[in-house]
Amino acid sequence: MTHFTYNRLLIVLIILGLLAAAAVGWQRHKVEENNSTVELIMGYEDIVELAQIAGVPPLRLMGQFKDAGITSLAVYELTLEKLNKSGKATVLSGASLLQQSQTGALNDPFWRNLAAAGGIRADDVYVIGRDKDSFAEIKSDLMRRLGPGRVAVLAEGDRPVLAVKANYEKVLKENLGLSATEIKAVVAQGFYVVPRPSNYMKVTAPDVNAVLERLNVVPQDKISAIVFAGDEVLGYPDLLSLTAGQMKDRGFTLGMIEHPLQLQFVNQEGLTDLAAAIQYRAARLYSIPQAEQPKLKMADAVQRWVIANQERNIRLNLLRRYDKPASGKTLIETNLQYVSGVKQALLDNHFTVGRAGTYPPYFASRWLLAVIILGSAAAGVLLLSLIHPFPARRQYLLTAVIAALLIFPVLSGGGDTARQGAALASAICFPVLSMTWQIDRWRRREASGNLEASAGIRNIVVQGSGALVITTLLSLVGGLYIGALLSDVRFLLEMEIFRGVKLVFVAPLVLITLVYLTRYNLFEPTGPTGSKSLWRQLTAIWEHPVTIKVLALFGAAAVAAWVYVGRSGHTAGIPVPAIELKLRTFLEQVMYARPRTKEFMIGHPAFLLAAMALYRQWPRVVQCGFVVLAMIAQGSLVGTFAHLRTPVFMSFMRALDGLALGVIGGLTAIAGLCLVSALVTKHTLRKKRVER
Repeated sequence: MTHFTYNRLLIVLIILGLLAAAAVGWQRHKVEENNSTVELIMGYEDIVELAQIAGVPPLRLMGQFKDAGITSLAVYELTLEKLNKSGKATVLSGASLLQQSQTGALNDPFWRNLAAAGGIRADDVYVIGRDKDSFAEIKSDLMRRLGPGRVAVLAEGDRPVLAVKANYEKVLKENLGLSATEIKAVVAQGFYVVPRPSNYMKVTAPDVNAVLERLNVVPQDKISAIVFAGDEVLGYPDLLSLTAGQMKDRGFTLGMIEHPLQLQFVNQEGLTDLAAAIQYRAARLYSIPQAEQPKLKMADAVQRWVIANQERNIRLNLLRRYDKPASGKTLIETNLQYVSGVKQALLDNHFTVGRAGTYPPYFASRWLLAVIILGSAAAGVLLLSLIHPFPARRQYLLTAVIAALLIFPVLSGGGDTARQGAALASAICFPVLSMTWQIDRWRRREASGNLEASAGIRNIVVQGSGALVITTLLSLVGGLYIGALLSDVRFLLEMEIFRGVKLVFVAPLVLITLVYLTRYNLFEPTGPTGSKSLWRQLTAIWEHPVTIKVLALFGAAAVAAWVYVGRSGHTAGIPVPAIELKLRTFLEQVMYARPRTKEFMIGHPAFLLAAMALYRQWPRVVQCGFVVLAMIAQGSLVGTFAHLRTPVFMSFMRALDGLALGVIGGLTAIAGLCLVSALVTKHTLRKKRVER
């Protein structure tokens, strides 16, 4: 039997890295624990429209939503279309005015005289103000958006009129600017304001200043967060420093809208640069997609908010209203129940409701990161030596070279790529190391010749479960490494993400297969093992005769691999079955953190079946298959820590919850096999008796 040596010095370096990772992980946990305030937001226009639908005063309805839990109202920019509908302005096309003049329907003396003098142009747009304050804002905003040469004042006084050179349909929907009247109304009702301004084409410094000066109508501490609308943040591309300076001086938080696929953010140019410029005073915002919310039951929508706040560091909850009443309730009662349900669920899960919390500009110590990187390099070299042994001196030299190349840029003040590389190596190597160690334990037990005495179901269950717990804890070392290596505010906000998710899902399966082939000979039970026999076995597999059965097995494996890889990450490639969605919802409600399906339904049960295959001396191919399947869970639970937006404590608990359910799943699988085996044996004996 080929003997594989675990280099003790490399193990010591790994332990030192673990201690450093634990220290950084504890710091990160405290940072995450101190950011637990969630802001509940609704659109100002949503509440006004709801009041109009229900026929109640808007101010009274705002008070009801405040009592239900809404802390802030989002104020969007005005458009001529909104002003026209609300009666605050009248917008007419020049073509329609000329048509009225030609048909004699133009009764107003002002317009009749203007038409007679040839002062109405068919391709112009005319705006009639209803009050001086609103008209002043409209005039200023139109001139700023379109340029002063395209806006002319035709009349002033009680009924002012503007002539605008623009396309009627397009200018109706053009964002003009924030309404000071709406901002003051929101604050007067006791809410925070969440402004939603957009950027200007060829933005200038006066444009940036004008947007932020419009917010001066209320105390600046009443502006909770600015969430930019459109494809660019205010000031992009050349005036981001001006926007950042203004936001820092006023203490504004930047709202960053999560992408619908729940990975990073919707595309807004300059968003992450602005967040860095204001020293990461930013909060992640989520809103249930408009097309999806009507399909959700209220309880499911409430649970989704809890998960978003717990698992994705969402601190700005932008709630959309329901447009259909629940059974036995009015539309207002339905929406008030929804808001109060979200608030109560957050309180029940130890959040507070108020102005959104933000993270401090947290970055881990470079020296601690250097120790962790050294441990990661040692883990990689140790794994390599367990696949293809080479002298200890070369192991030390290789570890030193890899560590030096990765540590130097980190200690120099940068090293993001080095940290990503070390994290990727940790995600791949540690789960493979833990399974390799367990395989070697099984080999030693097998070599001792006492498997038959331990082949009882009780021993298989007890020893297999114990081995699974130890293997999982060893794999978690890799998770702690990842969580510490990429532990800074940029990753917590998901401005930066872990790279290599697909590789983490595939590489451990390939590596553990190679490890297994160096320990066991699939084709010759008593044949040679070790790295020298690896190529012979791979060649034998390559030259194995292809039958229909083999093709069917490869086809099934290919489909399984496609589903396995396609379900990873944040792509919309492979849909999740409805029954699995229901199971997820149930587990989210009854467990601290919902474990990954691939862990408790596939990987962990396969581990116990691999132990059973060893003790019962099933064919090597069967045992190898179970080992590879078991590797799925170990890789998955380490990969969980690559979701840096998820609090590190929750990732740790998710792994333990998956382990607990996985043991139950494994015991169920063993019981099922034993039952099937008993039934087959009984049937065989009965058949033999009949034949006799």
